[in-house]
Amino acid sequence: MAPIQLDNTLVVGIASSALFDLTESDGVFRAKGEAEYRKYQEENLHNTLDPGVAFTFIKRLLSLNDLADTPGDPLVEVIVLSRNDPDTGLRVMKSIETHKLAITRAVFMQGRSPHRFMPAFNMSLFLSASADDVREAVGEGLPAGQVLPSLTVEDGSKDLRIAFDFDGVLADDASESVMQADGLPAFHAHEVANLTEPHNPGPLKRFLEAVNRIQDHEEAKRLRDPEYRIRVHVALVTARNAPSHERAMASLKQWGVRVNDAFFLGGVEKARVLEILKPHIFFDDQRGHLANAAKVAPSVHVPFGVINQQHADIVASETSSPPS
Repeated sequence: MAPIQLDNTLVVGIASSALFDLTESDGVFRAKGEAEYRKYQEENLHNTLDPGVAFTFIKRLLSLNDLADTPGDPLVEVIVLSRNDPDTGLRVMKSIETHKLAITRAVFMQGRSPHRFMPAFNMSLFLSASADDVREAVGEGLPAGQVLPSLTVEDGSKDLRIAFDFDGVLADDASESVMQADGLPAFHAHEVANLTEPHNPGPLKRFLEAVNRIQDHEEAKRLRDPEYRIRVHVALVTARNAPSHERAMASLKQWGVRVNDAFFLGGVEKARVLEILKPHIFFDDQRGHLANAAKVAPSVHVPFGVINQQHADIVASETSSPPS
């Protein structure tokens, strides 16, 4: 049998800490150590883990496989990337089965971050609650985000709503560096002067490309079936405003990607918009924006760029991380 190719598939790596609520398990690990943690997971093997912050996003993302031309060639693949060893990871896989999530592939690396295997699976995103694992992945040029404790969004629709910040998420942080060094007027002047020069792509540009491919399948289905209701909605939610908004949109166009909605807020609190938009996941590179965003939407910190490097230089890394 020929090897399975994932080149044209949207592949997401998910740590169990992002997919499930591991509060109790992590508490055992931190208080009693790895041996007791292993014993606890074995004793609770058949106790299904509750959904975590990214659960709804993953479930709805996987549901889009009903748009695939053939069932054996899915549009979306989700793969568990875990610090658990294979034995303690059994509870995660049994919980996945109980929740009826179409996830069959997994990488278990006892006590070690599995992010370096992302390229082997053509992953365009890795989600984990471990700040250390995500920071390492991003530092190696891999697209990753830390799922923060957040309000989860669930409703009766089949929609999947994804929201992105721009600088440090879809684009790199070259312009943000100007902002940090010289202030807002210099930032706007820099963007106007470089209007025809597209930004360099940021860590999640490839992920947006993959989401757009799924949206292309939706548009094709709607042409065949006028009754079909579009499910995937992508929004840009950025602190940019005029005149710097124009370069952001020009960059998206020149990259060949698109969003359905754009909010250029110019310093207005993002949480006010997100509370109404109700995305199933929101990506931002600045913890200052995410503090309030996490109160109204599942939020992911992408620790990319100058602001996060400054933060990393000040805050020492934790000495150990629980399995995820």
